[in-house]
Amino acid sequence: MTAERTEGALREPADRQPLLEMHDVSREYRDGPQTVTALDNVSLRVNRGSLVAVHGRSGSGKTTLLNIMGALDRPTAGRVRLDGHELTDIDEAATVAIRRTTVAFVFQAFGLIPILTAEENVGIPLRLTKTPVPERERRAREVLELVGLADRRHHRPHELSGGEQQRVAIARALANHPQLLLADEPTGQLDSRTGRAVMQLIHDIVRTRSLTAVVATHDPALIDLADRVIELRDGRIVDQRGP
Repeated sequence: MTAERTEGALREPADRQPLLEMHDVSREYRDGPQTVTALDNVSLRVNRGSLVAVHGRSGSGKTTLLNIMGALDRPTAGRVRLDGHELTDIDEAATVAIRRTTVAFVFQAFGLIPILTAEENVGIPLRLTKTPVPERERRAREVLELVGLADRRHHRPHELSGGEQQRVAIARALANHPQLLLADEPTGQLDSRTGRAVMQLIHDIVRTRSLTAVVATHDPALIDLADRVIELRDGRIVDQRGP
């Protein structure tokens, strides 16, 4: 595929452009009379189809970074571009639409609804997008099979192990076919063996579904699975490895 020419300049095809770009992004919070800087002039690009690990000590800015990437928060300064959308310019309705269709989140706490089965939990984001029931059920079964839980789809969270609950959370995140998966310490409540299995699952899904994922983690063993590693310290990028 050749690059397209627009207004005399070469422009890369869409599948070669980064999915996400951040330019000089800062995020400040007020804490009484003090101003706390959570992110300090951060610039980065996240390529499509890549697995990016973000690490750093608690308070380094990892969660704030992911929240801004996923339009859960807005920067105090700088610009964020996701799949062609300027997140710093769009209104709340457009932001909600992006969070429902383009971005998905996985958190340290599994966040499953106790009274619902695994399949029903996975179907929640599909309900929000008003997906018809037959299609909702089909896609819920599809992603549960993808994470290896097809035979557990009628079980409720208390009937599942911690690793299985996180797999359900990942399946739920994938139900609307997002382009960007953001995972904030997804293995934090799991033992090391189960945690590595969950990270390996995310790695495999990135490869097989052309997904892009950014994972915040403390675990050095999990960082090894990433294509690219970003280290944060005091809200700044202090080291980057990989493309």
